[in-house]
Amino acid sequence: MGDDWGAVARCVRERLVELEMPQARLVQRSQVSKLVVREIAGGTVIRSRSPRTLEALSAALELHPQHLLAVLRGESPPKVGGTGDPALDRLDDVRELLGFILARLDRIESRIAPLNAHERQDGRTRW
Repeated sequence: MGDDWGAVARCVRERLVELEMPQARLVQRSQVSKLVVREIAGGTVIRSRSPRTLEALSAALELHPQHLLAVLRGESPPKVGGTGDPALDRLDDVRELLGFILARLDRIESRIAPLNAHERQDGRTRW
């Protein structure tokens, strides 16, 4: 599959709208020339660009540094904070979910503990 510069242009434009960021701000944040940003966002002049250019634009758009490169190649973009390796990123998602579950269980346990202590004092089961 060839490079999809149209998808890159759509992604950049959509993200600019999401962030309410003008192209001038993207130029400033990415340190990519105004002309190159205009060409990429507009999908007008399609020529090979350095991966560093796409990384700089991705980071300035608050995306994973490899996001626009993945879009260009027709791949699923990695998420911010991800490793770029889908298997490792899924493992991170599982760890995050387990952390949430454990925190929730701790809160439940802290609410049940006083009930258990009260039950031991009077010897009766209230359930």
